[in-house]
Amino acid sequence: MNLWIPDQAGHDALGQLPEDVSLHLIPSDGELPDAILGAEFLVPSAGDSRALQLLSRMPALRVVQTLSAGVDWLLPFAPGGVTLCDAAGSRDVAVAEWVLAAILASRKLLGELRDSQREHRWSWRATSELAGSTVMILGYGTIGRAVEHRLKAFDVELIRVARTARSGVHAVDELGSLLGAADVVVVLLPLTPATVGLLDAEMLGHLRPGALLVNAARGAILDTAALVELLNAGRLSAALDVTDPEPLPADHPLWDAPGVLITPHLAGDTLAAERRAFALVGEQVRRYARGEPLRNIVEGGY
Repeated sequence: MNLWIPDQAGHDALGQLPEDVSLHLIPSDGELPDAILGAEFLVPSAGDSRALQLLSRMPALRVVQTLSAGVDWLLPFAPGGVTLCDAAGSRDVAVAEWVLAAILASRKLLGELRDSQREHRWSWRATSELAGSTVMILGYGTIGRAVEHRLKAFDVELIRVARTARSGVHAVDELGSLLGAADVVVVLLPLTPATVGLLDAEMLGHLRPGALLVNAARGAILDTAALVELLNAGRLSAALDVTDPEPLPADHPLWDAPGVLITPHLAGDTLAAERRAFALVGEQVRRYARGEPLRNIVEGGY
């Protein structure tokens, strides 16, 4: 079996592979070798257009395993009859830690205070406490549960929202009536046709004045223009690891909007997370070689 994986840090976590597996590394730049067309088990890097454009030309391809929890970038290119698996669970810790850091940095105004430090200004500011806040987790999956676990020490009330309702969890259909109760909204939903533009001007208008919007999911879930308008009006603040468009152009008004913290889509990208993702790849390859069911199969588009 021909296995192709990205040549990047952490791939040594694959573990012992079956003897009949030929491991090949996908170069990080330049043209891909013609031999990749013979891949049976492929692990593309997120957004690697070189590999995506070749998927339809891989006759032996049987499994595409991502290193990311999200697969929206891959779905339009996935050939029929090929099993698609995501890396759900591997980046929960990293994203949850980013969410917590973003909430605390925003509530304690660390970005603004760092700007004052660079200007050598002793600029006193009143900050907020997280304790006593109501936090909505919009997208209550494995990452949402990891966020909840880390929030337990901060004495917050939680509102859990997922695509479908279950015990203790509201459905997305109820979102409009729930947003006004939240001091902090953490967006963790996958990007699907149903979630594109979900937080539009009308939905964002339900947020209470002074609310914090934290997006560690996908930028297109938010209406960026509506968000910029509310930020400029001082109605809310935001911490964004993802934007729409992405990368964010240098002249985009979101950069200079007040009360916003922006990081370049790195929440889940820690070496430990990479190693967990590659360890999952190794497990999946061994399962595939033994004819066992694979984990994290993406069905029905998500």
